[in-house]
Amino acid sequence: MIQSKIKTRDQLVPICETLRSQGKTVGFTSGAFDLLHAGHVDYLEKAKALCDALVVGVNSDRSVREYKGQDRPIVPERERIKLVAALESVDYVFLFDERRNRKNLEVLKPRYYIKAGDYRVESLTSSDALKVFDGEVRLIPVTETVSSTAVIERILSTGGAASERFVERGGAVHVEPKPAKQSPAVFFDRDGTVIAEADYLHEPERIRILPNALEGMKRFQDMGYRIVMITNQPGIGIGYYSKEDFYRVNRAMLKSFSEKGILVDKIYFCPHGKSENCACRKPEQALVRRAQEELNLDLSRSVIIGDKTSDIETGKRAGMRTVLVRTGFGGRDGEFAMQPDVTAENLLDAAKRILEMERK
Repeated sequence: MIQSKIKTRDQLVPICETLRSQGKTVGFTSGAFDLLHAGHVDYLEKAKALCDALVVGVNSDRSVREYKGQDRPIVPERERIKLVAALESVDYVFLFDERRNRKNLEVLKPRYYIKAGDYRVESLTSSDALKVFDGEVRLIPVTETVSSTAVIERILSTGGAASERFVERGGAVHVEPKPAKQSPAVFFDRDGTVIAEADYLHEPERIRILPNALEGMKRFQDMGYRIVMITNQPGIGIGYYSKEDFYRVNRAMLKSFSEKGILVDKIYFCPHGKSENCACRKPEQALVRRAQEELNLDLSRSVIIGDKTSDIETGKRAGMRTVLVRTGFGGRDGEFAMQPDVTAENLLDAAKRILEMERK
């Protein structure tokens, strides 16, 4: 019985066509289903109630590692797909290797693309594929709040402080939680990339958010990236403005972000002038490595975006994908010889191009 539910995606194409010809409604959903738990069972039962035949895509081990980090999945794909197939609510199940669902939707053509209610329709980057065959997105409210990541974190917490680190600030030592899940991030340069370039900016009233910047940042956040800002601020070191001035500008900028639902994990800055030969001024790596450690980032899946050659050089040294935007200096500073992976008009264009790369 279980084995008869497990198919390849190609095998499911004619099966879905037959179901549609019989007037039956096909629903599709997907997930890693790592450490199958009550939340998964509740969700799939509710998904089945929306359709006659529920088809479930299970992310392959490779695609889970790409999205959740090298320490996942805990349960290998051959076991995860059997567990999902064993559920009464599931009619068919298959493995797929892509990170996103566009290919699945295009070939299976389900009537309903079903996702959990903690998603928003506008954040589903593959949902536009439904327009071709008159499909719909259906969101299911989350009632079981348990998650695989939460289960893993509880297991880790019983074995010691693997998810904690000691931090010293102001002469005091305290314990700071470290995210258990390794994640990708987008490292945004600030001046000339997110806000307009202005010499030694230190007045909040002079901030001008660049066109399409907020939309681009929000798109990256919806794609699952953590948001980090990394900026050189030599004006502090040479005395043109203080750290407090820099913080005031950031507070005003972050207010604009929060109004659009953009959550910045951290802002890292170098206050030194070029002549100080510090380890934190881009393209040096101290700030990148600090972010990697504090936020548990997977740099190989991360992106850096900036308008200067130093931003691109920073990303190359760190092993990140690099995007040069034509705003600000647009790479015309000429400080480093560089070849970005992507050149984009602005941050929204950058998000679209990175999404295209992911889909391929």
